[in-house]
Amino acid sequence: MPDILGATNPVPGYDKTSLNRNVTVSPESTPPQIQNVPDPSRVNKADGRTEQQDSNLQGDGKIRYDSNFQTFLQRLRDAPSLADALSRLFAGEGTIVSSGMSAGIAEELSQILEMLHMDESELLDFLSGQFKSGTRFGGALFALLRNAYGRASSEGVRTDILQFLKAYLDFDSTKHLETNILRDLGRMADAMPASWAEKLRDLTAQLKNNMAAGDRQSGLFLLQREIFPYMSSYVERTHDMGLPRTLLTMLALNVARYENGSEEKLLENFRQLSGYGTLRDQLGGIDGPSLLKLLRSGQLPEGSKALEFSNHLAAAAAKALRGEGSAEVQELFRNLLSAMLINESVYMPVNHYLIPLEWDGRMLFSELWVDPDAEDEEERRKKGRSGGGSSTMRFLFKMDVQSLGLFDIILTSQGKEVDIQIHCPEKVLPFNRQIEEGISQILIRNDLTPSRVLVRRMERPVTLTEVFPKIYEGKNSVNVKV
Repeated sequence: MPDILGATNPVPGYDKTSLNRNVTVSPESTPPQIQNVPDPSRVNKADGRTEQQDSNLQGDGKIRYDSNFQTFLQRLRDAPSLADALSRLFAGEGTIVSSGMSAGIAEELSQILEMLHMDESELLDFLSGQFKSGTRFGGALFALLRNAYGRASSEGVRTDILQFLKAYLDFDSTKHLETNILRDLGRMADAMPASWAEKLRDLTAQLKNNMAAGDRQSGLFLLQREIFPYMSSYVERTHDMGLPRTLLTMLALNVARYENGSEEKLLENFRQLSGYGTLRDQLGGIDGPSLLKLLRSGQLPEGSKALEFSNHLAAAAAKALRGEGSAEVQELFRNLLSAMLINESVYMPVNHYLIPLEWDGRMLFSELWVDPDAEDEEERRKKGRSGGGSSTMRFLFKMDVQSLGLFDIILTSQGKEVDIQIHCPEKVLPFNRQIEEGISQILIRNDLTPSRVLVRRMERPVTLTEVFPKIYEGKNSVNVKV
């Protein structure tokens, strides 16, 4: 300490203060291996940190800055296979993994097992339900709006089209929003002292009755005039900034969407669109009741198998992630949810579907990816097409068949020409000729031309980016990491 304060006599020829006085600090003088700890609350001095990472995932060897898209690619690379996770979940004779399964999870999964017994017609209904649930903006009306948005010269037209689509999204999510609101109110009551919770539970019961009766206006009035002020008063008086404050924020967001998704708001936004000259002739003939009937016809029916399957799987996952079951079971469901969310990411340019069923006594779990427009502009120019003609569609099936193993099936079609490559397990390879001939006959019977049907041994599972290179197109956009 005395030496630091300069209290002792300096050593001749060794004055540290004079030596340090002339040292220039620059980014170059900082050793490249030294990196400051990132701290969003302050600006650190320059160091060797570049926030860059290798872009080997993209196959071009270039270095690019870290981004949300790069994170998506990394998670896509590391995401577990849904087919593999489901085959582990429904192992053996229809029972689950091994041990550590709670009664609640087992009950949900037993319901799923009952649904997996499907014939041809039931499988078609199941797939149709997935297609509908995955495409909310399908049909002639949304095709018209999509075309109008692309041709619109006025920013006002585009803004009003987006407002209508947002109102429709909230209208279509009514059941989901009501479930979220009631769940958050129940959690809020559980987090409150009994003196506060009793009244909130009474108000929640009234709201639940209004929702069951389809009386959205009374429900909104109760939320805005009584429930929300009551919860706000609790947070303000008790200064509880933990879970209650978070639930209050979530309630505000869900109530705003619940209000925006009312029939009145939806029709108001539609009338706004009909007022534009470019859309009046095309939309003017649709009145309010006709619009609501049209939009409801595109919704997935409540009793559909696809909806029941997703509901039971979500309920089982929720129970597992809340702590029910063993660590193995929780990890399995965590992998399932991670894979599903990655495949539904905004960066994923191909459609994803899940096909679980029991066929001829065998459990079969398959994932299907579809790219309805697999050609890029360069390929079109090489073939002399400018958007006309038959587009190229590409399918990838990852199929896990009980007692056989994993199959990768790549199907590419253009018009009536079909190319199929099948990567199969070693034990199936001796039957490759029969499989090729059988598939060729199926294509011919359906008025299709098999340009190539090839069955070969699987060296390794194919990756999505190998089959769908357009996944990498996001690297050309500006997308910083938040």
